[in-house]
Amino acid sequence: MRRLPSWMNWRTTAGKILIAAALAVVLVAAWAVGSIASDRPEEYGEITEHFKYGSIGSEPGGSLLRPVGGALPPYWMFRMLPSICRDKLPGGYASLGLVTEPGRDLPIGISRRRRLGVDQVGFNCAICHTGTVRDSPGAPPRVVLGMPSHQLDLQRLVEFVIDCSLDNRMTRDTVLGRAREMDGDGPSLFERLLLRLGLVNRLKIQVLDQRNRIEPVLGDRVPRWGRGRVDTFNPYKSIQFNWPLDELPPSELIGASDFPSIWNQAPREGMHLHWDGDNDSVDERNLSAALGAGVTPVTVDHAAMQRVRDWIWTLPPPKYPYAIDQALAARGLALYTEHCRSCHADERFREGVVAPGTRVGQVVPIADIGTDRHRLDSYTDTFATNQYALYPDSRYRFSHFRKTGGYANHPLDGIWLRGPFLHNGSVPTLRDLLDAPEARPKAFYRGYDLFDQTRVGFVSDVPRVDGHDFSLFDTAIPGNANTGHVYGTTLSDVDKAALVEHLKTF
Repeated sequence: MRRLPSWMNWRTTAGKILIAAALAVVLVAAWAVGSIASDRPEEYGEITEHFKYGSIGSEPGGSLLRPVGGALPPYWMFRMLPSICRDKLPGGYASLGLVTEPGRDLPIGISRRRRLGVDQVGFNCAICHTGTVRDSPGAPPRVVLGMPSHQLDLQRLVEFVIDCSLDNRMTRDTVLGRAREMDGDGPSLFERLLLRLGLVNRLKIQVLDQRNRIEPVLGDRVPRWGRGRVDTFNPYKSIQFNWPLDELPPSELIGASDFPSIWNQAPREGMHLHWDGDNDSVDERNLSAALGAGVTPVTVDHAAMQRVRDWIWTLPPPKYPYAIDQALAARGLALYTEHCRSCHADERFREGVVAPGTRVGQVVPIADIGTDRHRLDSYTDTFATNQYALYPDSRYRFSHFRKTGGYANHPLDGIWLRGPFLHNGSVPTLRDLLDAPEARPKAFYRGYDLFDQTRVGFVSDVPRVDGHDFSLFDTAIPGNANTGHVYGTTLSDVDKAALVEHLKTF
């Protein structure tokens, strides 16, 4: 009988080494496959924590680190960016209005998910719907969930992430060096392997492609969004439908408008939603907003979004926390009933009661309301038609979107926290809104969270606090006009004060 070579005999030293090596290869292969196949979001039992930090599926998906939405890099690189490009963002993410709670390594509105072997981050609902309020200068800010993120400069955040990701200082060696300084959350062994195999260069190529696609709505080619505002649909056109934005009419690229509140959604079902009333389904509106935040029909986490939907369905708007002159508010009730109730319902809406005989949730023609029309014009019939192609052969397929001819009458629950006012945020306070358009502030600053208890809104004459610059809002710029909505503007100053006092009860 012929003897086997020694290296094939498991009893020999050589055979044992060969078998051990083969087992090691199998284990490494299994580990690599397991790492790549993982899709595990960070989970939170408490709904408020889920809202603030939970994933909705917006982390890069489809292929390894394909940037979507805000083109966010992996978790550990996102954390490194402010230190790598300190000159581009000397105040860190806080200077852009992101809110980071003590003990947290990511701001509110940024989620984390291990996908394709990499810890990835993305936007969730809270990025646009969490704000802060201060009672006095120097007082600590209160975080309010569901209110508009009036302090957030989302456009600058996206630009910073893109610019720093493409910066020459963003290299494999820089990332590995910074990783050693992180608190136990540096790249995993698999992620370090990817770095050595050219992950940073791949990321740069994909971010460059993303930047080129959305560049027409970045920089100064169109008016800046500024703090508390977002152009909802133009990045959507490029990201979801691959439209060449530079071929669209310039007027269609001006669509920045305020972030809305998202509390008390149950009585809103069936009303015309979005500023222009282009949809009357809360669920479709939520899913469309998620697409704008960066999810794709492939990566969207419907179960995670359903948790948020069920919570905001009955989430009460915050009650006004300061003193109210009850006698003055009572006088304002009669004025509100006469001048405002027919369009905006009344204070009972915060309890889910829709006043009968009102036009709340209905669209007012642009010729009647007279406000800036750019946001209305940026949403087109062609875009609405394309939305129907999303989620084909699925119960999630859109069926409620349509082009309208004006802006919707919105209920005013929690109105004290929803300034600046009008759809484009062109009027800083409720009291200013009751002045004739020519008497309203022509320019003011957005982003300060100090509350103005007299005029009801946020202090808007301060350009900078603690090294953080606020956004100068110029109403002469296209898309920023403060015209229209002249209801109540002919009242006396005393009546206007009474009306504002009553609105504090909403």
